[in-house]
Amino acid sequence: MTTYTKQNQKPFLKFLIYGRTGWIGGLLGKICEEQRIPFEYGLGRLEDRSQLLADIRNVKPTHVLNAAGLTGRPNVDWCEFNKLETIRGNVIGTLNLADLCREHGLFMMNYTSGCIYDYDDAHPLGSGNGFKETDNHNYAGSFFSKTKSMVEELLKEYDNVCNLRMRLPISSDLSNPRNIVIKIARFDKVVNIPNSMSILDELIPVSVEMAKRNLKGIWNFTNPGVVSHNEILEMYKNYIDPDFKWVNFSLEEQATVLVAPRCNNELGTSKLKKEFPHLLSIKESLIKYVFEPNKKTSFGGCPT
Repeated sequence: MTTYTKQNQKPFLKFLIYGRTGWIGGLLGKICEEQRIPFEYGLGRLEDRSQLLADIRNVKPTHVLNAAGLTGRPNVDWCEFNKLETIRGNVIGTLNLADLCREHGLFMMNYTSGCIYDYDDAHPLGSGNGFKETDNHNYAGSFFSKTKSMVEELLKEYDNVCNLRMRLPISSDLSNPRNIVIKIARFDKVVNIPNSMSILDELIPVSVEMAKRNLKGIWNFTNPGVVSHNEILEMYKNYIDPDFKWVNFSLEEQATVLVAPRCNNELGTSKLKKEFPHLLSIKESLIKYVFEPNKKTSFGGCPT
């Protein structure tokens, strides 16, 4: 339900955001400040329904944006050893919030993961045939992915939810250790497989616009196309550090240093592109939002 002011007939918005200390949650707050959208961060823990209810009653939002959840530190392997905490945060907590929003007639946007697919015979590597929003999930090789797949299936029953599938997030902030550019630049070795990825500088503002439009359902929320780690590191070398070098290794070699396997996929973005025709391809977005702004800059030394 959208509320309009009497003076100018513009829709009144107030966002309740979860994930204040997180990367995406922090970016959402900045965008709301820039666009002068009233917002507050939720104080409650997602797994505590009574705390979430108190937030909703106190804030009285028009929209609830959930950027909280557990991905694990330093990576998703953490979830393999902390399964109950992962269930509470990624499954119970998300469902608590969706259910309470449904009860109170509130739109909820959920920032989630597209790591629920892996290249297969119908969607082979290099084919350009990305997984659609309606395709059945085919990957649950990590416990993190398993929880994301599980909760997405359940959220389909909630007609008030917008579920945004993100992958391998990248931003212009090259000081953020969660930035995929920095992650792979600091790896001893990297695999070289093209994947869908999400450029936050371009996509998070798009998500705010989606909330304003009350767009619901499941959306693949990545930039169109795919990019490989080698292509990203080549850009890094060209724009940031001309002396940078890296070493590749195979998926089989990678598996020996990981607790849980990782998926690789291309997500189809025709649905998102139809709604936002201006959306840049992943390689164009990388150059415009990440590498051009950081060209010839230093951010604390060359990664090793």
